[in-house]
Amino acid sequence: MDRTEKEDLVASLHRTFNETAVVLVSHYKGLTVAEMGELRARMREAGAALKVAKNRLARLALAGTPYAGLNDLFTGPTAVAYAKDPVAAAKVAVTFAKTNPKLVLLGGGLGSQMLDAEGVKSLASLPSLDELRGKLIGLLNAPATRIAGVLQAPGGQVARVLAAYADKSGETTSEAA
Repeated sequence: MDRTEKEDLVASLHRTFNETAVVLVSHYKGLTVAEMGELRARMREAGAALKVAKNRLARLALAGTPYAGLNDLFTGPTAVAYAKDPVAAAKVAVTFAKTNPKLVLLGGGLGSQMLDAEGVKSLASLPSLDELRGKLIGLLNAPATRIAGVLQAPGGQVARVLAAYADKSGETTSEAA
């Protein structure tokens, strides 16, 4: 990698760190290529990304971003996960780390707040943005459903009374015949 490629990589990572909602740092020593590929695929499905970069270049990219406090985590073989949805990357990383202990979560950042490994696990336990949207729509939709049910109830009751009356008068006319 020549100097211009390194500069481009640092600039790209810097933009990414400025635009993302969460950054997670982990060690991946001992993971096979297939396992890393699986982790990357899971991250992509969740709307997150995983990048392996040289620690020195990652530290340069962190400078001037809200995640500058993560500098000390970049030692050894590190992978950086990031996403616009703060919970997505954390959920995938924690779930993958449970089944594969070679992935060691070191910490991360949520905006300007730095998280340790336990903080990342706590973040992963929160509902995702899509789950929250679904719950919100359900809460907004529930009153409308109840109103429709209440408005339909009197009409249904009138129809049942009329049907019962019709059945009753049908029985008296058939008995008279």
